[in-house]
Amino acid sequence: MRHPVLGTICVAGLVALTACADKSDESVERAIQDVNAVDEANLSDVMLTVADPNEGIAYFHRTLKDNPNRIDLQRGLAVSYVRAKRFTEAVPAWKQVIKHKDSTANDRVDMADAQIRAGMWDDAEKTLDGIPPTHETFKRYRLEAMIADSNKEWNRADSFYEIAVSLTTRPAGVMNNWGYSKLTRGDYADAERLFGEAVRQDSTLFTAKNNMVLARGAQRQYTLPVIPMVQTERAQLLHTLALSAIKQGDTETGKVLLREAVETHPQHFEAAVRALDALESS
Repeated sequence: MRHPVLGTICVAGLVALTACADKSDESVERAIQDVNAVDEANLSDVMLTVADPNEGIAYFHRTLKDNPNRIDLQRGLAVSYVRAKRFTEAVPAWKQVIKHKDSTANDRVDMADAQIRAGMWDDAEKTLDGIPPTHETFKRYRLEAMIADSNKEWNRADSFYEIAVSLTTRPAGVMNNWGYSKLTRGDYADAERLFGEAVRQDSTLFTAKNNMVLARGAQRQYTLPVIPMVQTERAQLLHTLALSAIKQGDTETGKVLLREAVETHPQHFEAAVRALDALESS
């Protein structure tokens, strides 16, 4: 009488063990999938930051073949094209992202950025015009300012630059752009002020230092501003100031500045020497 009961218990035990085994297999499979997902996310991050941009392009192209509808991979490809400075190819890649149902306003801003880099200013303006005005980000307003500049809409440009500066904790770059806008308009004093603000925000930004010297030279102020600079930078800025003086017709001042640039540079300053020789021989 005990055998049928024992058999029933054994069968039940086997079923339970089988069920446990199935559940265990499912858990293992899920764990493997989770690990793979983490590994893939980490690899995507690497491809978008430290990896060679062209390697990133190849990776996202390859991965998209198996997952053509994943917007994160589409974005990765578009960003990689921009990182590789392949802007003409970046634009259609961003257009593909924009078509996705999960695309965002940020994607449109990034597409406008790629269009500007590709020289497609009118298209970039249309892209930004299609973004709701409620989408207020630093990058959006920086691009709006650049487009207003290209259209010589100075009041709009100033307004957009001002908003962009207020939306970032690192405004040096946009202040430099704003200053350059003022420089092209002939507003040299305001340009100098903005370049000075940019340098105060980021003392390593040599472009702003050089632009500041150009603004001073345009005002016939042939002394270097009181800003942080290493010896090589000082020599290069003296060279810029010398060329500015020569352009203004102040040739003798230019010669003096070129000699000072040659003496200041810790190595042989070929560009300054060549300019000085050309002046003295003429």
